[in-house]
Amino acid sequence: MYRYSYPGDMLAELDRMQRDVQQLFGQVPSIRSAGRGSYPALNVGGTPESVEIYAFVPGMDPSSIEVNLERGVLTVAGERPPSLPAESAQVAVHVNERFAGHFSRAVSLPDDLDPSQVAAKYNDGVLHISIKRRESFQPRRVQVQS
Repeated sequence: MYRYSYPGDMLAELDRMQRDVQQLFGQVPSIRSAGRGSYPALNVGGTPESVEIYAFVPGMDPSSIEVNLERGVLTVAGERPPSLPAESAQVAVHVNERFAGHFSRAVSLPDDLDPSQVAAKYNDGVLHISIKRRESFQPRRVQVQS
């Protein structure tokens, strides 16, 4: 029998199991993203004003990266050309750990984002996507009157 010292431990375990099942059946992951080994690697975070996504795609031409936001799902896709020469009688590849080929990552996002307020910038192999939250969903201080 499992014993949990804190209810959060049980919730974390249930969350991990849900991600494992989603990945097994190829479902779109939540904002928590997919497991290790997916390409490109993503970091997703947020502020009260926006959601910030960082996709690590070194060596890519920024014009070959496609970013789409549709119905709350952000998709980053493209194709990375092979960096090694084709194998032949004179060329032998012993280790090839760099990903090459078509890639696509999809992340479902919160409902409070404004799809008309999306910015994407590529710098030093990192694609930074910033999506602003709708003004009506942003936290605000309410003045208490006496």
